[in-house]
Amino acid sequence: MGETAAGDWVAPDVAVNLPRQNGKGALIEARVLWGLFLGGEQEILLSAHEFKTAMNAQKRIESLIRGCPDLHKRVKAYHKTVGREGIELHDGRVLRFIARSRGSGRGFTANCVIFDECMILGDDAMAALAPTTDAVANSQLWYLGSAGIGAPSLQLGRLRQRSLNVLETGVPDPTLAYFEWSIDPHVAECTQGCEQHDDIDTVESLLKANPAVGYRLEVEKSLNRRLTLGDALYARERLGVGEYPSDTAETWQVIGEDAWRALADPKAMTKGPYSFAIDATPERTHAAIAVAGPWRGGTHVEVPEHRPGLGWVVQRAKELHRKWRPRCWVVDEGGPAGSLIPELETALSEVEQELTGNPEARIEVVKPKARQIAQGCGQFYDAVADQTLSHFDPPPLAVALAGAQKRPLGEAWAWARRNVGVDISPLVAATFARWGLGVEVEETADPLDNIW
Repeated sequence: MGETAAGDWVAPDVAVNLPRQNGKGALIEARVLWGLFLGGEQEILLSAHEFKTAMNAQKRIESLIRGCPDLHKRVKAYHKTVGREGIELHDGRVLRFIARSRGSGRGFTANCVIFDECMILGDDAMAALAPTTDAVANSQLWYLGSAGIGAPSLQLGRLRQRSLNVLETGVPDPTLAYFEWSIDPHVAECTQGCEQHDDIDTVESLLKANPAVGYRLEVEKSLNRRLTLGDALYARERLGVGEYPSDTAETWQVIGEDAWRALADPKAMTKGPYSFAIDATPERTHAAIAVAGPWRGGTHVEVPEHRPGLGWVVQRAKELHRKWRPRCWVVDEGGPAGSLIPELETALSEVEQELTGNPEARIEVVKPKARQIAQGCGQFYDAVADQTLSHFDPPPLAVALAGAQKRPLGEAWAWARRNVGVDISPLVAATFARWGLGVEVEETADPLDNIW
């Protein structure tokens, strides 16, 4: 609500991204009452994704006004006719309540438009409502909602990216005031004991994302909600970890799309030795198995498996090991797939014993340390830059690269996903697989001379 020396809004665009039940409704009520009774705004539009939400807002605001005689006596009418819902003052000022649609808001001229539930706000509704303020001097748009839920959160994602651009570049946004309460959760690439990201199951994370704890929200009850929702939904609904459309941020941030597509070779063939690797998403919703092998003085990488869940991984790894006899399997011990290592080593050892007839044969999964993870990421990047890497252009790997970014790891870097909706497990697995071709391992048998 800050103003310039000329009396104009410092921030014509105001966005509040806050987990549910933390007081967004009270913010809306305060802004509406100020504009209607103090700010001199002639017309205010309060929009919501659903009609019932708009009507609930009308009931709350009407109740506040009726509870204050000095305000109530200034009201000419509380309109409740369908299509005309609103509050009109004797001096002609009006507050209108509307449910968003392709055409809602067209024909109005507003000093202020408030978008409630802005995590469900797309281009159609924006095209109908935002221009209502264009002919009004010193108008303002307010966006209030919770963490992004994917494609419906198009506008919120754009606002959020504008704020991130300020953090990354240090250049102020001339029109935006953005407020977000959320945690920065661990990602698949985090090592054990990572202190740069937040655990989702702690009181500290709950307090960080919910300013209403101790006022409207109880600690124990809020933490127990995780048992009902599960980790992913709890992180979104209570900790503000959102999923935003991919076009809200620049894609292909680390490796350019043209550079990657240029390396696609549908005729590429490689012989062993092979290296396989496994990775999974932090939420354990998907897992990927990647393979790498020598190719024309460089490396060929593929992602033969990328499926939901983790229950299939060990059995499929046994089948692949039996067929290809790789020189090694690579899994990050501190990552989500690390929990599979004991079962995986047992299963692979059983296959190796069958193939060799040696009951003492053992397969030990290679577990890269933080320095080696950074090394592998750098090698993968250099291989693309030097054009010494090929692939069949598998979609899961392209999607992962489009949504990946860097995170600092000592003086080097490792892969990180741009937001919670991005699955980079195929990319991490492919990076580990390529790195595994050069790691020192004890060969249990000569690799089979197969071609794939």
